[in-house]
Amino acid sequence: MKTQTILMPLDMHLHLRDTVMLENVAPLSAYSFSGAIIMPNLVPPVATLEDVKAYKERIMASVPNDYFEPYMTLFYKNYDKKFLESVADEISAIKLYPAGITTNSEGGVSSFDIEEMRKTLEAMSELEIPLCVHGETDGFVMDREAEFMSIYEMLAVNFPKLKIIMEHITTKEAVAMLDKYENLHATITVHHLLLTLDDVVGGMMMPHNFCKPIAKRPEDLDALLTVALEAHPKVMFGSDSAPHPQHAKESCGCAAGVFTAPIALQLLCEIFEQYDKLDNLQSFVSDNAQNIYGICPEFKEIVLEKRAFTIPEHYGSVVPMYAGQTINWAIESVE
Repeated sequence: MKTQTILMPLDMHLHLRDTVMLENVAPLSAYSFSGAIIMPNLVPPVATLEDVKAYKERIMASVPNDYFEPYMTLFYKNYDKKFLESVADEISAIKLYPAGITTNSEGGVSSFDIEEMRKTLEAMSELEIPLCVHGETDGFVMDREAEFMSIYEMLAVNFPKLKIIMEHITTKEAVAMLDKYENLHATITVHHLLLTLDDVVGGMMMPHNFCKPIAKRPEDLDALLTVALEAHPKVMFGSDSAPHPQHAKESCGCAAGVFTAPIALQLLCEIFEQYDKLDNLQSFVSDNAQNIYGICPEFKEIVLEKRAFTIPEHYGSVVPMYAGQTINWAIESVE
């Protein structure tokens, strides 16, 4: 059988939720990843040092071993430097959401006034705390990310020493930004390397393919594939795996989020093999993230085998992407 080994895979954008959902999904990521950047959009959001420590404790209590590192984040507010100094050793980034743009983001930023944000972003620059951004406006859904590029430019120009992560990019415009500004980086999900809008609403509505930002046009998919498959040094894998109970997805108010955590590595192997780029998978799913964030995860070796694997219909109360479908790669061993 053909195999593929990945060392210290990292998921640089992950939703673990809390309470029962956390207990259900955290072990799935801990099984196949060495660590993950954990999103802070709980209710209420993770916004204090005490919140960070308590949430990390709950995560670690939910995973079966010590071979998984949750890299914690704060929910962006206009923090002062004194506070940021007190929390800097406990977090890996601060996550900025435009207000109301996605799940549990109602307390996000409502005005991108540079002067209002300056003290916080300058302090983050000095303390080398990266800024992760959900980059969408409130415009027409297919244009929201492209419209946000001017805000990325404003941030990149005004804070050149601030490491800015464009989260879960979905457009050719965002890809073009990578080589325009030295301090811009990006995460890319596995589902955005597979889906276009047609796969969400082209026929019957496919609720388990619906996320924010929504999958875009074929030319956007091509642009994402180009930089991911070449393992562009400024891009890294971030699943944006976002679990919701089945009833919340299969409803008239379909919750935004695609659940891929337990199948992400298998799907990435399939994609990279399809384009004869398996040699670049290690960089995309680990090495680039280590370089961008300056982290050194504990050793973990994942061996994947090319053989038929049928994705379960459910993981607890959550329906994964491609539920019940058979894919070409499976996890053989974890050490």
